[in-house]
Amino acid sequence: MLNAVISSGIFRGKKLTLPSLATTRSTKNLVKGSFFDTIRFKLSGRVFIECFGGSGVMALEALSNGAKAVIAIEKDKKAYEILKQNFIKITGADFGENRAILGDCFEKLPQCLSKLEDEIILYFDPPFEIRRGFDGIYEKILTLMADVSEFKNVKMICIEHMSKIKIPSEIADFECIKMRKFGATSLSYLERK
Repeated sequence: MLNAVISSGIFRGKKLTLPSLATTRSTKNLVKGSFFDTIRFKLSGRVFIECFGGSGVMALEALSNGAKAVIAIEKDKKAYEILKQNFIKITGADFGENRAILGDCFEKLPQCLSKLEDEIILYFDPPFEIRRGFDGIYEKILTLMADVSEFKNVKMICIEHMSKIKIPSEIADFECIKMRKFGATSLSYLERK
């Protein structure tokens, strides 16, 4: 069984189980470290939502680093069971405000956002479109990013994507403020204007 480790914050060193790499793609440690070095001080008092949650490693790392609450949304049932077990491992059987959600983020994310009043950071980590069945995933995500701009409490969006994909400099009310490249993977950060 593959594992990931929470690398910073109050849960540092806690091991998380990873789902099968045949159905998910785990965020590399270098990418995860860079992301949290960039946003760590923006997490306090905010809800962190991880779309395409897989193991929930990004959400649980955010919780470890001071997020008020975290939500991870995962569509694959086997990956979701691992996600749920990881949430139990870190938060206990009662997740409190934290949630592991089974479902399609294109449906579940707007539902979640409509119920939240706190400021929100969104993290998209879709399967790269080289995977079977995920053609056009980035176009769908860009549309979803534009749609969520109606929720004024969404303050930041970050997307982990293939480096060959160029994220627009503006999407609805969001402006791309930074992009970091890590070989075939890049992170693009967008903040509300």
